[in-house]
Amino acid sequence: MMLYNVIGTMSGTSLDGLDIAHCTFTFSENKWNFKINEAQTIKFPNNLKEKLKSAVNLSGLDLMTLNNKLGDFIGDAINNFILSENITKNEINFIASHGHTIFHQPEINLTTQIGNGANISATTKLPVICDFRTTDLALGGQGAPLVPIGDKLLFPKYDYCINLGGIANLSFEEKSKRIAYDICPVNIVLNKLSQYLGFEYDKNGDFAKSGNINTDLLELLNKLDYYKKTAPKSLGIEYIEANVFPIIDSFQISTEDKLRTFVEHISIQISKTIKATDKKVLLTGGGTFNSFLTDRIKANTNNNIIIPSNQIIDFKEALIFAFLGVLRLRNESNCLSSVTGATHNNIGGCIYQAF
Repeated sequence: MMLYNVIGTMSGTSLDGLDIAHCTFTFSENKWNFKINEAQTIKFPNNLKEKLKSAVNLSGLDLMTLNNKLGDFIGDAINNFILSENITKNEINFIASHGHTIFHQPEINLTTQIGNGANISATTKLPVICDFRTTDLALGGQGAPLVPIGDKLLFPKYDYCINLGGIANLSFEEKSKRIAYDICPVNIVLNKLSQYLGFEYDKNGDFAKSGNINTDLLELLNKLDYYKKTAPKSLGIEYIEANVFPIIDSFQISTEDKLRTFVEHISIQISKTIKATDKKVLLTGGGTFNSFLTDRIKANTNNNIIIPSNQIIDFKEALIFAFLGVLRLRNESNCLSSVTGATHNNIGGCIYQAF
């Protein structure tokens, strides 16, 4: 039996915070098992959060400076996590860090996740594996989504795995191939609309529930050209800012009505991706805590929607990036061409050794 102790980190597009998970993976009899031992979400300091929000507009010099500062922050956060959870540091094999996405434009072979792995390694004195996406783009792929290999090997009992983060994505098995793609925006839009009401997010979807569906807005959202594309495909903040927000902003209706309409939009788009019936659908990600949103998803599908423990909901992506690091260390494919459209399966991730 092979055993790996790994710390995985994830910073999503919705900027909810840095997810850190200490995970154990075992490989025995050709099967993977996992355990999340401890996990925390560390909020970004306001000044860092604001810089990350506007990072797409920074100069090259300022972006690289932020890259180092975020690496230092992640390293310090991991050190504090190890200390607060009484983790034995010398038992950790390595850290796997996704970083924070600034650019994702696969049509021009561009993706950028900042949070310098060298800084993380220097701060923690542990090896770091990071930069999981760029190899796939160099091979003609989308560089996203990366989670499906984890869905396939760690969560095989589910027919569909859907994550409701800043962007909703799904993965499933079809004809012995893993298929996955981004579905639609979720918390990127819902959180921004909630902030107009003075709240970071719409707790339980209460604001959305109090609003009314605007059928004209819903129709325009459902006609977005992204939904006409076939997989492999992925969404970036650039597309959402250029195509989604202008549609929403063009309607002079209440924020509650916009939230209600967008929740319906999400549930419709998700229902279109799982047309089969009586399948087991695993729902994770921060959007899962929006009970009104999950109720609308359930209402629009004839499948068995399964909501797991809060730990899996919150930390599944950090868990899977830790797992991607394990596969990288084993020199095994951690990025699937059937998902991304790359010329072949590949092994993504740069390794910074600690000395």
